[in-house]
Amino acid sequence: MKTPDEILAKTENGLPRPSWTSRTPIGDEAPHQRELTVETKAHVNMIFARFMAIYGHKFKSCFETENEIRLAKREWALSLDGYTEAELVAAVNRCKETLAWMPTVSEFLAILRDLQGDWGLPGALAAYHEACYHAADPAQHSWSHPAVYLAGREVGWFRLRSEESDVVQPLFNYTYEQLCRRVRRGERLETPVVKAISDQQDNTTARFIQAYAQQQGIEEALLYYLTKPKGTRIRERLRMQAQQQLEARGITLLLPEDTSVGRVEP
Repeated sequence: MKTPDEILAKTENGLPRPSWTSRTPIGDEAPHQRELTVETKAHVNMIFARFMAIYGHKFKSCFETENEIRLAKREWALSLDGYTEAELVAAVNRCKETLAWMPTVSEFLAILRDLQGDWGLPGALAAYHEACYHAADPAQHSWSHPAVYLAGREVGWFRLRSEESDVVQPLFNYTYEQLCRRVRRGERLETPVVKAISDQQDNTTARFIQAYAQQQGIEEALLYYLTKPKGTRIRERLRMQAQQQLEARGITLLLPEDTSVGRVEP
Protein backbone atom coordinates (compact mmCIF):
# COMPACT_ATOMS: atom_id res chain seq x y z
CA MET A 1 0.00 0.00 0.00
CA LYS A 2 1.11 3.58 -0.69
CA THR A 3 1.82 6.15 1.97
CA PRO A 4 -0.75 8.91 2.54
CA ASP A 5 1.62 11.47 1.04
CA GLU A 6 1.91 9.45 -2.14
CA ILE A 7 -1.83 8.85 -2.43
CA LEU A 8 -2.84 12.43 -1.77
CA ALA A 9 -0.46 13.89 -4.35
CA LYS A 10 -2.70 14.53 -7.34
CA THR A 11 -2.53 15.97 -10.78
CA GLU A 12 -4.58 19.02 -11.70
CA ASN A 13 -7.57 16.89 -12.66
CA GLY A 14 -7.82 15.41 -9.17
CA LEU A 15 -6.51 11.90 -9.86
CA PRO A 16 -3.29 10.56 -8.31
CA ARG A 17 -0.20 10.70 -10.46
CA PRO A 18 0.17 7.51 -12.52
CA SER A 19 3.47 6.56 -10.88
CA TRP A 20 1.75 6.46 -7.49
CA THR A 21 -1.22 4.31 -8.33
CA SER A 22 -1.67 0.82 -6.98
CA ARG A 23 0.69 -1.78 -8.40
CA THR A 24 -1.95 -4.47 -8.08
CA PRO A 25 -2.37 -5.66 -11.69
CA ILE A 26 -5.68 -5.76 -13.53
CA GLY A 27 -5.85 -9.42 -14.54
CA ASP A 28 -4.86 -10.72 -17.95
CA GLU A 29 -7.58 -11.31 -20.51
CA ALA A 30 -8.65 -14.82 -21.33
CA PRO A 31 -8.44 -15.65 -25.06
CA HIS A 32 -12.21 -15.34 -25.49
CA GLN A 33 -12.39 -11.95 -23.75
CA ARG A 34 -11.74 -8.56 -25.27
CA GLU A 35 -8.47 -6.79 -24.56
CA LEU A 36 -8.39 -3.85 -22.19
CA THR A 37 -6.54 -0.76 -23.29
CA VAL A 38 -3.59 0.64 -21.35
CA GLU A 39 -5.55 3.86 -20.89
CA THR A 40 -8.51 2.04 -19.32
CA LYS A 41 -6.24 0.14 -16.95
CA ALA A 42 -4.55 3.38 -15.93
CA HIS A 43 -7.92 5.01 -15.27
CA VAL A 44 -9.02 2.15 -13.01
CA ASN A 45 -5.70 2.14 -11.14
CA MET A 46 -6.05 5.85 -10.49
CA ILE A 47 -9.70 5.53 -9.43
CA PHE A 48 -8.83 2.82 -6.92
CA ALA A 49 -5.91 4.83 -5.57
CA ARG A 50 -8.15 7.83 -5.07
CA PHE A 51 -10.83 5.72 -3.42
CA MET A 52 -8.15 4.44 -1.04
CA ALA A 53 -7.30 8.05 -0.17
CA ILE A 54 -10.97 9.04 0.26
CA TYR A 55 -12.29 6.04 2.18
CA GLY A 56 -9.20 4.87 4.06
CA HIS A 57 -9.82 1.78 6.18
CA LYS A 58 -13.31 1.42 4.67
CA PHE A 59 -11.70 0.88 1.28
CA LYS A 60 -9.24 -1.68 2.68
CA SER A 61 -12.05 -3.59 4.37
CA CYS A 62 -13.65 -4.24 0.98
CA PHE A 63 -10.79 -6.48 -0.12
CA GLU A 64 -9.12 -9.22 1.88
CA THR A 65 -6.47 -10.22 -0.65
CA GLU A 66 -4.51 -8.79 -3.56
CA ASN A 67 -6.32 -11.23 -5.82
CA GLU A 68 -9.69 -9.74 -4.83
CA ILE A 69 -8.41 -6.30 -5.78
CA ARG A 70 -7.15 -7.63 -9.11
CA LEU A 71 -10.50 -9.23 -9.93
CA ALA A 72 -12.38 -6.10 -8.87
CA LYS A 73 -10.17 -3.90 -11.03
CA ARG A 74 -10.77 -6.06 -14.06
CA GLU A 75 -14.54 -5.88 -13.58
CA TRP A 76 -14.36 -2.11 -13.22
CA ALA A 77 -12.17 -1.81 -16.30
CA LEU A 78 -14.61 -3.87 -18.39
CA SER A 79 -17.45 -1.61 -17.25
CA LEU A 80 -15.67 1.74 -17.63
CA ASP A 81 -14.03 1.21 -21.00
CA GLY A 82 -15.00 4.11 -23.23
CA TYR A 83 -15.43 6.78 -20.57
CA THR A 84 -13.04 9.71 -20.62
CA GLU A 85 -10.76 10.68 -17.76
CA ALA A 86 -12.72 13.89 -17.17
CA GLU A 87 -15.97 11.95 -16.81
CA LEU A 88 -14.40 9.51 -14.37
CA VAL A 89 -12.91 12.32 -12.30
CA ALA A 90 -16.31 13.99 -12.02
CA ALA A 91 -17.87 10.71 -10.88
CA VAL A 92 -15.18 10.14 -8.25
CA ASN A 93 -15.77 13.67 -6.95
CA ARG A 94 -19.50 12.95 -6.72
CA CYS A 95 -18.74 9.76 -4.76
CA LYS A 96 -16.58 11.73 -2.31
CA GLU A 97 -19.39 14.22 -1.76
CA THR A 98 -22.30 11.80 -1.42
CA LEU A 99 -21.13 8.29 -0.46
CA ALA A 100 -19.72 7.15 2.88
CA TRP A 101 -18.39 3.92 1.36
CA MET A 102 -16.71 3.05 -1.90
CA PRO A 103 -19.43 2.51 -4.54
CA THR A 104 -20.10 -0.73 -6.35
CA VAL A 105 -19.60 -0.85 -10.11
CA SER A 106 -23.32 -0.42 -10.72
CA GLU A 107 -23.51 2.57 -8.34
CA PHE A 108 -20.54 4.22 -10.03
CA LEU A 109 -22.08 3.68 -13.47
CA ALA A 110 -25.34 5.19 -12.23
CA ILE A 111 -23.43 8.27 -11.07
CA LEU A 112 -21.71 8.53 -14.45
CA ARG A 113 -25.03 8.36 -16.24
CA ASP A 114 -26.59 10.88 -13.89
CA LEU A 115 -23.75 13.34 -14.50
CA GLN A 116 -23.55 12.88 -18.25
CA GLY A 117 -27.12 11.90 -19.11
CA ASP A 118 -25.51 8.82 -20.69
CA TRP A 119 -26.01 10.34 -24.14
CA GLY A 120 -29.71 9.52 -24.12
CA LEU A 121 -29.00 5.79 -23.94
CA PRO A 122 -31.67 3.78 -22.10
CA GLY A 123 -30.62 1.15 -19.60
CA ALA A 124 -29.80 -2.32 -20.88
CA LEU A 125 -33.00 -3.89 -19.53
CA ALA A 126 -35.22 -1.14 -20.95
CA ALA A 127 -33.41 -1.42 -24.29
CA TYR A 128 -33.91 -5.20 -24.34
CA HIS A 129 -37.63 -4.91 -23.61
CA GLU A 130 -38.02 -2.24 -26.29
CA ALA A 131 -36.23 -4.39 -28.87
CA CYS A 132 -38.30 -7.47 -28.03
CA TYR A 133 -41.62 -5.67 -28.01
CA HIS A 134 -41.03 -4.07 -31.41
CA ALA A 135 -39.13 -6.93 -33.05
CA ALA A 136 -42.19 -7.84 -35.12
CA ASP A 137 -42.08 -4.57 -37.05
CA PRO A 138 -38.92 -2.58 -36.24
CA ALA A 139 -39.31 -0.27 -39.23
CA GLN A 140 -42.54 1.16 -37.82
CA HIS A 141 -41.23 1.97 -34.34
CA SER A 142 -39.76 5.30 -33.21
CA TRP A 143 -36.69 4.01 -31.36
CA SER A 144 -35.56 5.67 -28.14
CA HIS A 145 -31.96 5.54 -29.43
CA PRO A 146 -30.32 4.18 -32.60
CA ALA A 147 -28.17 1.88 -30.43
CA VAL A 148 -31.27 -0.06 -29.38
CA TYR A 149 -32.34 -0.61 -32.99
CA LEU A 150 -28.83 -1.56 -34.12
CA ALA A 151 -28.41 -4.02 -31.25
CA GLY A 152 -31.73 -5.63 -32.09
CA ARG A 153 -30.83 -5.89 -35.75
CA GLU A 154 -27.42 -7.39 -34.95
CA VAL A 155 -28.87 -10.04 -32.62
CA GLY A 156 -31.74 -10.73 -35.01
CA TRP A 157 -35.38 -9.74 -34.78
CA PHE A 158 -36.57 -13.32 -35.14
CA ARG A 159 -34.30 -14.47 -32.30
CA LEU A 160 -35.62 -11.70 -30.07
CA ARG A 161 -39.16 -12.82 -30.82
CA SER A 162 -38.68 -16.56 -30.56
CA GLU A 163 -35.84 -17.46 -28.17
CA GLU A 164 -35.93 -17.62 -24.40
CA SER A 165 -34.67 -14.52 -22.59
CA ASP A 166 -31.95 -16.42 -20.71
CA VAL A 167 -30.45 -17.29 -24.10
CA VAL A 168 -30.86 -14.13 -26.15
CA GLN A 169 -30.79 -11.40 -23.48
CA PRO A 170 -27.08 -11.83 -22.56
CA LEU A 171 -26.20 -11.61 -26.26
CA PHE A 172 -28.33 -8.49 -26.67
CA ASN A 173 -26.81 -6.89 -23.56
CA TYR A 174 -23.27 -7.50 -24.82
CA THR A 175 -24.06 -6.15 -28.30
CA TYR A 176 -25.87 -3.13 -26.88
CA GLU A 177 -23.01 -2.30 -24.51
CA GLN A 178 -20.51 -2.33 -27.39
CA LEU A 179 -22.70 0.16 -29.23
CA CYS A 180 -23.00 2.28 -26.08
CA ARG A 181 -19.23 2.46 -25.80
CA ARG A 182 -19.02 3.68 -29.39
CA VAL A 183 -21.49 6.42 -28.53
CA ARG A 184 -19.51 7.40 -25.45
CA ARG A 185 -16.39 7.69 -27.59
CA GLY A 186 -18.17 10.28 -29.69
CA GLU A 187 -19.40 8.16 -32.59
CA ARG A 188 -22.80 9.14 -33.91
CA LEU A 189 -25.09 6.22 -34.66
CA GLU A 190 -27.95 6.48 -37.10
CA THR A 191 -31.07 4.37 -37.48
CA PRO A 192 -31.20 3.34 -41.14
CA VAL A 193 -34.19 4.51 -43.11
CA VAL A 194 -35.83 1.27 -44.12
CA LYS A 195 -38.72 1.13 -46.51
CA ALA A 196 -41.40 -0.70 -44.62
CA ILE A 197 -42.70 -3.88 -46.18
CA SER A 198 -46.30 -4.53 -45.34
CA ASP A 199 -46.71 -7.67 -43.25
CA GLN A 200 -50.39 -8.53 -43.36
CA GLN A 201 -49.99 -11.23 -40.72
CA ASP A 202 -48.48 -8.81 -38.19
CA ASN A 203 -51.16 -6.23 -38.97
CA THR A 204 -53.90 -8.82 -38.54
CA THR A 205 -52.44 -9.95 -35.22
CA ALA A 206 -52.20 -6.38 -33.95
CA ARG A 207 -55.82 -5.69 -34.88
CA PHE A 208 -56.94 -8.94 -33.26
CA ILE A 209 -55.10 -8.13 -30.03
CA GLN A 210 -56.64 -4.68 -29.86
CA ALA A 211 -60.17 -5.91 -30.59
CA TYR A 212 -60.03 -8.98 -28.35
CA ALA A 213 -58.61 -7.03 -25.41
CA GLN A 214 -61.32 -4.41 -25.76
CA GLN A 215 -64.06 -7.00 -26.06
CA GLN A 216 -62.91 -8.98 -23.02
CA GLY A 217 -61.96 -5.95 -20.92
CA ILE A 218 -58.33 -7.00 -20.43
CA GLU A 219 -54.97 -5.35 -21.11
CA GLU A 220 -53.45 -5.77 -24.55
CA ALA A 221 -50.15 -6.64 -22.85
CA LEU A 222 -51.66 -9.96 -21.74
CA LEU A 223 -51.95 -10.96 -25.40
CA TYR A 224 -48.33 -10.11 -26.21
CA TYR A 225 -47.62 -13.83 -26.63
CA LEU A 226 -49.60 -13.79 -29.88
CA THR A 227 -46.81 -11.74 -31.49
CA LYS A 228 -44.35 -14.62 -30.98
CA PRO A 229 -43.97 -17.29 -33.68
CA LYS A 230 -46.40 -20.17 -33.38
CA GLY A 231 -45.06 -23.36 -31.86
CA THR A 232 -42.22 -21.69 -29.93
CA ARG A 233 -41.63 -22.29 -26.23
CA ILE A 234 -41.55 -18.59 -25.45
CA ARG A 235 -45.01 -18.10 -26.95
CA GLU A 236 -46.50 -20.88 -24.86
CA ARG A 237 -44.69 -19.72 -21.72
CA LEU A 238 -45.96 -16.15 -22.09
CA ARG A 239 -49.50 -17.41 -22.73
CA MET A 240 -49.37 -19.50 -19.56
CA GLN A 241 -48.07 -16.56 -17.56
CA ALA A 242 -50.87 -14.34 -18.87
CA GLN A 243 -53.42 -17.05 -18.05
CA GLN A 244 -52.08 -17.27 -14.49
CA GLN A 245 -52.36 -13.50 -14.09
CA LEU A 246 -56.01 -13.63 -15.09
CA GLU A 247 -56.73 -16.54 -12.73
CA ALA A 248 -55.03 -14.65 -9.88
CA ARG A 249 -57.54 -11.85 -10.45
CA GLY A 250 -60.44 -14.29 -10.41
CA ILE A 251 -61.13 -13.90 -14.14
CA THR A 252 -62.29 -17.14 -15.77
CA LEU A 253 -61.24 -16.53 -19.35
CA LEU A 254 -59.36 -19.02 -21.49
CA LEU A 255 -56.91 -17.04 -23.59
CA PRO A 256 -56.79 -18.04 -27.27
CA GLU A 257 -53.84 -20.03 -28.58
CA ASP A 258 -53.99 -18.13 -31.88
CA THR A 259 -56.10 -15.57 -33.71
CA SER A 260 -58.47 -18.12 -35.23
CA VAL A 261 -61.08 -17.97 -32.48
CA GLY A 262 -63.82 -16.57 -34.64
CA ARG A 263 -64.73 -13.07 -35.67
CA VAL A 264 -63.82 -10.41 -33.15
CA GLU A 265 -65.31 -6.99 -33.70
CA PRO A 266 -63.45 -3.97 -32.39
